[in-house]
Amino acid sequence: MPQFSFSDALLTWFDQHGRHDLPWQVTDDPYKVWVSEIMLQQTQVKTVLQYFDRFITRFPTVDDLATASWDEVAPYWAGLGYYARARNLHKAAAIVHHNGHFPTNLAEWVELPGIGPSTGGALMSLGLREYGVIMDGNVKRVLSRFFAIEDDLSKPIHERAMWQLAESLCPIPRNHDYTQAIMDLGATICTPKKPLCLYCPMQQQCQAHQQGLETELPYKKPKQPVPIKSAKVLLIQANQQWLWQQRPHSGLWGGLWCLPIIEDDVEFSQLCQQLNLISKVEPVQISHSFTHFTWILTAYIFNIDQDQQEFIQTEVGGEWHSAQKATQMGIPTAMKKLISALEI
Repeated sequence: MPQFSFSDALLTWFDQHGRHDLPWQVTDDPYKVWVSEIMLQQTQVKTVLQYFDRFITRFPTVDDLATASWDEVAPYWAGLGYYARARNLHKAAAIVHHNGHFPTNLAEWVELPGIGPSTGGALMSLGLREYGVIMDGNVKRVLSRFFAIEDDLSKPIHERAMWQLAESLCPIPRNHDYTQAIMDLGATICTPKKPLCLYCPMQQQCQAHQQGLETELPYKKPKQPVPIKSAKVLLIQANQQWLWQQRPHSGLWGGLWCLPIIEDDVEFSQLCQQLNLISKVEPVQISHSFTHFTWILTAYIFNIDQDQQEFIQTEVGGEWHSAQKATQMGIPTAMKKLISALEI
C-alpha cells in the first residue's frame, strides 16, 4: 500500500474519531507533553488522567519540578507504579533546568535519563511539533497486524526493520497529528484483545484481518509462570502512629514510605524476639502483583507502649507517622491495600 494512502486514511479517521481533548493535547508546552509521555509508559490513559492534572498543578513548569526535592515529588507519583520513571523524570528536569532550555533534536532528548528513541520521537513530534517517529506498543501492534508481520519483535534485527517501516510511513506534513493518530488507533480500535476491526479505517487493506490473524499478532512469547514470593510486614503501632521506613531511592518502590518488610523468616523471628514484639491479633495478608512476580505480604500487628517507641525506632530505623500522614508522604499501592484490609 502506498505510503500516502496509509497516512491519509489514518489522518482522515483521526480527524473524525481520534482523541483531541486530553489535557496534554490542548497545550503547546513540551514539558506537559513530556510528563504525559513518561506517565503513559506501561500505563493506560484512564489511569494517567487521575494523576496528570494533580502533578502539573503541583509542578507547573520544568523548573518547578527540577528545584523540588524527591520527597516532594514522590507523593504525586505514589500508586502510579514503575517509580524509576519518576526518578528519571526528576533527574532529567534538573538537567533541562541547568541547561536553560529543552532539547531541540532527538539526540539531545535521548541523552536525558529515562528517554529512549520512541519517547524522544514523541517529544519531537507532540512536544516541539517537529518531525518525529515513535515505536510504542500501539504502533508495533498496528503495523504488525497491517502488514501481517509474524516476527519476534523483541529481537533487535526485527525491531530495526519495524523502525524502518514506521519511518517510511510517517509523514512530514501533520506529523504530530499522525503520531497521535496511530497511538489512538492502537489504543481504541486495534486493541491487544478483541480489536474492533469493523470500525477500523485500515480494515480492507489489513493483511492480518484478511488472514484472520488479528488476535495472533504481534507475536507473543509463551508466558512463563510468574513466581510467587512472600514477606512479612511489621505493623508496629503506638499512640495511633505506625513505624514507617523510606525505601532506598534505587530499586523497588524507590523513595516511597513503607512499613518495615522482612523477607527472611529467621530474621523476622530474631527481630521480634530482640524487640520483645508479641502480636495478639490475627495477621492480615494481601497479594500484590508486579510485572515479574507476585508478592504475598503478611502483616503482623504489634501494639507497643509509648515508652518503647524510641528504643524500637533506634533498633529498626524509620519514623513514626499516622497512616494518613504516611499516605500523604507517598506510599505504594500495596501499602494502601494493606491499610484498606485493616479497615482503617
